[in-house]
Amino acid sequence: MISIREQDYGLNVALYNEFTLEDFRQFEEAALQAVKRVHRPDLLLDLSMLKDFTIDMAVEQLKFMRNHDEDFGRIAIVVDDVWIRFGTHISSLLTQQHPKYFDDAASAQAWLQGLERE
Repeated sequence: MISIREQDYGLNVALYNEFTLEDFRQFEEAALQAVKRVHRPDLLLDLSMLKDFTIDMAVEQLKFMRNHDEDFGRIAIVVDDVWIRFGTHISSLLTQQHPKYFDDAASAQAWLQGLERE
């Protein structure tokens, strides 16, 4: 399941349970709309409640990031599962994106808003 909220800087995206191809299509549409609304939008991806993802979704995500590598600004990822963090790290090696990882959504959002906590 996916939840997408528009922000001044771009998008907040939270994923719950399993990230499917249908969820990815919703993300893709929202992300492309954000690119039209904000120059190089930043993304907050909250994966802290993600339990699994489908292989077809992972393949589409890699294609999307390669095709739109220059369209996005900073990417903040909230994740606490070591395997999901490892998977996101591997996918970032295949693109020019270098996300920053956070333990909680509030810290990630503060970073995107330039209000990073000390």
